[in-house]
Amino acid sequence: MLQQILHDAYIDPELLAELSDVQKYILFYKLREEQLRRWREREAQEALAQAEGRRLPKTKRVSDKHIQWLLGADGEVWVWIMGEGPGDKPYEEISEELITERARLQAQREAKELWKQKEAEITKKFRDALANEKARILAEKWKVEMEDHKAAKVLEERIHEEFKRKEEEERKRGEEQICLQEERRAKELYWTLKQAQMQSHTSEKEEREWEEQLRRSKAADEERSRGAQRALDEYRRHSLRTIQKGTVAGLSTMFQELGQSHQQEARLCHHLSGSGPTLPLMVPLSRAWKRPLRPVSRAVIVQWFKEEQLPRRACFERNTASIAPWFHGIITREDAEDLLENMTEGAFLVRVSEKIWGYTLSYRMQQGFKHFLVDASGDFYSFLGVDPNRHATLTDLIDFHKEEIITVSGGELLQEPCGQRDSPPDYHLLFE
Repeated sequence: MLQQILHDAYIDPELLAELSDVQKYILFYKLREEQLRRWREREAQEALAQAEGRRLPKTKRVSDKHIQWLLGADGEVWVWIMGEGPGDKPYEEISEELITERARLQAQREAKELWKQKEAEITKKFRDALANEKARILAEKWKVEMEDHKAAKVLEERIHEEFKRKEEEERKRGEEQICLQEERRAKELYWTLKQAQMQSHTSEKEEREWEEQLRRSKAADEERSRGAQRALDEYRRHSLRTIQKGTVAGLSTMFQELGQSHQQEARLCHHLSGSGPTLPLMVPLSRAWKRPLRPVSRAVIVQWFKEEQLPRRACFERNTASIAPWFHGIITREDAEDLLENMTEGAFLVRVSEKIWGYTLSYRMQQGFKHFLVDASGDFYSFLGVDPNRHATLTDLIDFHKEEIITVSGGELLQEPCGQRDSPPDYHLLFE
C-alpha cells in the first residue's frame, strides 16, 4: 500500500483521514524523499545522455509555470511578518497612514466629480452669454451701421477676449472652491474612519482576545514544526533500531522456511493447547484469486483474508495452531474502543481493516485511544506512515513493539492483549 502511494504520489482522502498527525508527517517526508529520488535519477540520466551525445525524449508538460520560493540566510523559505521585521513600522502607524490615504483618495474622487459638474456649469453659462451677445449685435445691426467692418471685427474679438478672461476667472474661483471642499471632505472622512477604528478597539477584552488568538496561532505553528521534527527523528530511530535488531529480512525466504517447517509445526500441535480455536497451520493459496485495488465489501475482505492471510498465518500465535489473543475480525472503530474501554494503558487489539488491505492496531492510552493502520498489501507487514520497519509476519510486528515503542511522541508500548468478549468470536466469519 505504501509503495503504491509513493508510486502514484497520491493518497485517498478517506485513507488520509484515518492517519494521525505523526503518520501524516512521516508520509509527507517519504513522499518528499521519493520526489528528490526521481529528480536525482532524471538529472543523472540527462548527464549520461549529454556525455554520450544523445538527447532524452522530452516529456510533455501541462504548463511551464512554476513557483520558486525566496530563501533566507538559513536556507529555509523566507517569511516576513508585518510589524516584526527589522525597519517595519508599528501597526498603529501603518493603520494611521492607511486611513489617511483612504480619506485622501475618497475626497479626491469626490472633488473630481464635483469639478466636472462645476466645469460643465461654467462652460454652459458663458457659451449661452456669448450666444446672447452675438444675437444682440445682430439684432441691433451693428455691422450694418458701422462703416468700417474691420472695426466691427475688432470689437467682436475684444468682446470675445473679455468673455474668455471672465471665464478663466470663474474657473479659477471654482477650482479654489473645489480644493477647499476636498480638504474639508478629507478631514470629515478621516475623522469618520478614525472614530470607526477607535470604536473597534475600545473594548480591552477584544484586544486581549486578539492577542491571545495570535499567541495561540504562533504556538500552534511551533507545535506543528516540533511535530514534524519528532516524526523525522522517529523515522530515523526506527530505521537504526531495525538495522541493529536485524528484523528486516527477505520475506520470500521466510515464507519458504515456513513452508518447509509445516510438518514440524503440525507435530507440535499435538503437544500444545491454546485458549483460541485450533485451525490448520497452512491454507493452500488459490491461484484464481485476483485482489481488487481496494476493499469494496466485507465479502471481498473475507475472501482476501482466506486467500492471502491464512497461508501467511497472520492471525496465529508463533509456532502454534491457536488464534492470537489480540486478533479480532472485521469490527468497527467504535467496537474496538468499547472492548478497550475498561482496560489499562498499553492494552491493544488487532482488527481487520475495511479501509486498506491490512489491519488496524487499536491502542488504549491513559486517556483515549489511538488507531494505527498496518499495511499488508505486499509480502510484509508494516505500519502505514509511522514505522518504516518491515516484518515477515503480523506476530513479528506485535512482538517487536512489545519491546520497542511505536512513536517517540506517544511512547506506545504493547503490553496487554485484548481478547474476545462474546461467543462466537467476532472473527468466526473469516474461517467459515
